[in-house]
Amino acid sequence: MTKEYMVEIADFIARYLSYMLGAGVHTSRVVRNSKRLGEALGVQVSIHTSQKTATLTVSREDIRAHDTRVVDIPAFPISFEWNADLSALSWAAADRKMSLEEVRAKFDSLVAKPKMNPVFVLFMASLANASFCRLFGGDIWAMLITFTATMIGFFTRQHLMRKKVNHYIVFTVSSFVASLCASTALALGIGTAEIALATSVLYLVPGVPLINGIIDITDGHIQIGISRLVNAFMLIVCIAIGMSITLMMVKDSLL
Repeated sequence: MTKEYMVEIADFIARYLSYMLGAGVHTSRVVRNSKRLGEALGVQVSIHTSQKTATLTVSREDIRAHDTRVVDIPAFPISFEWNADLSALSWAAADRKMSLEEVRAKFDSLVAKPKMNPVFVLFMASLANASFCRLFGGDIWAMLITFTATMIGFFTRQHLMRKKVNHYIVFTVSSFVASLCASTALALGIGTAEIALATSVLYLVPGVPLINGIIDITDGHIQIGISRLVNAFMLIVCIAIGMSITLMMVKDSLL
């Protein structure tokens, strides 16, 4: 192995781990997959992660060479598909003894796959929130209002994200819009209006960052774990602010 070829491997693994971290994969899995991929390609990999960047060192003892990369972690949407596909790629590289060119071509094809239709995501998120409303005791009218409020709030979130608005503002505005729409249940005198109001913002709850933060801390990745928990806490505060604005506007209906 030449040093130039090792540099190519370092470039690819750096891109690989940045995509996995950006898609919301917990740190231990990213480290395991990257090390497995490095071993399959004939190098040793060391990784240090933080909330915004990752430091990667690729080394080869027999040629006494190493190469280090510091990469920014992109802010991709949470993707369980990338989680599964890119994890499987590391196993395929190890089991099939794939070359760098083969692994890189497969990686490019996986990340280039078309994303799920946003209209379908919008509908399913609204249906999920309506189901939560029913689970918590809401009647059919509360479910319909929750479905509609979630659809409007989620559409607002999608639109603001496309405009690259700060994600804290996105969460605050989306929470306000969804809860304000759900507050129509109070005006209509629906018996389970409070349930509709409460469940209309559940699509915003940052479950993946919360779970990943706990996993990272328990696995010893304290820095990035705390960073993820703090970020999740800030998003929860934004949700609360949006709902609070709605509640202050409709407080007379709650009395």
